[in-house]
Amino acid sequence: MSARDYLDKDFYAVLGVTKAASADEIKKAYRKLARQFHPDANAGDSKAEEKFKEISEAYDVLSDDAKRHEYDEMRQYGGAFGGAGQGGFGPGGATTVNLGDLFGDSNLGDMLGGMFGGAGGRSGGRRATKGEDLPASVTLSFRDAASGVTTSVQLRAEAVCKTCGGTGARPGTSPHTCASCGGSGQTVRQQGGFGFAEPCRACHGRGQVVDDPCTSCAGAGVTMQSRTVNVRIPAGVKDGATLRVRGKGAPGRGGGPAGDLLVTVHVSSHPVFGRKGSNLTLDVPITFVEAALGSTITVPTLDPDTVKVKIPAGTPSGRTFRVKGRGLPLKNKRGDLLVTVEVAVPQRVDGKARKALDEYAEATASDNPRSDLISLAERE
Repeated sequence: MSARDYLDKDFYAVLGVTKAASADEIKKAYRKLARQFHPDANAGDSKAEEKFKEISEAYDVLSDDAKRHEYDEMRQYGGAFGGAGQGGFGPGGATTVNLGDLFGDSNLGDMLGGMFGGAGGRSGGRRATKGEDLPASVTLSFRDAASGVTTSVQLRAEAVCKTCGGTGARPGTSPHTCASCGGSGQTVRQQGGFGFAEPCRACHGRGQVVDDPCTSCAGAGVTMQSRTVNVRIPAGVKDGATLRVRGKGAPGRGGGPAGDLLVTVHVSSHPVFGRKGSNLTLDVPITFVEAALGSTITVPTLDPDTVKVKIPAGTPSGRTFRVKGRGLPLKNKRGDLLVTVEVAVPQRVDGKARKALDEYAEATASDNPRSDLISLAERE
């Protein structure tokens, strides 16, 4: 969760509760909205899916006492600092506020610190920043997506330099603290009674100076490298889902943690099965005789075995039968297999079959299924 999200998003409004709401009230509101907008109850509705993500994000913050306290403070003070009396005073009487220390978020300090003359993060050393998240994608077969699989993702991205270990200095040497900024990575420019922070020109905002750069990375501490990341795909993953693999993104700077790998999953279509939420769908042709007289048919599943489905006499084309527990995994249970039957009409009928149908037609001539159609149409 970035500082900008904390400042811009009203999580209380998302859940429809007041700021004074109790933990139970927040939980009750979340459960009501989650049931309403859950993707399984709104298959194919992208707006409902986005709303569900928004609700889940809000509940994740407000249901945690520590996160909620931090969120409330940031919303209250994040945009309210300015002028004398809000923090310490820098050189020349300029107001300075260390927002990174106040909120425990160096990103927020970087974002707002320059407005009030502070360097944002903690002074006296190189600021640690988290590495960027990296995108990736995998394509799975329908069956692998249903059962879950461990697959590999090939990346070509920045990684810690193997020669210098990320210091940027030639092996046997070390960087030293920048004398211009004292290691903060920023200097303060005074203007009109306020101090405006800007990246240190001597060290380019790194807080350290490399006198003898590493020949492999030219002092950057990172190089472009190819690597393989194994990713566990959970059973029942949906097409288009994005999985977050912690710590497998770009390396952090100044000793900061690595970013995450965001893996988008693409699921290939299946020649027989479809999907509706956690349920599998299957269209099965049946003969006119099976539909009229009833039958028991054998149908495939994604499991190694098959199942039998009883077709009652007089079944119309398009009727769907439910086979419990033969769908896709959903938490601690499985969805169902939805079998839709379609009466197959033969393209050609001759011989004994034609004679039998002629006799059937003659015997049922008085049973006209369209007898009321014209009178009903003329009634309106």
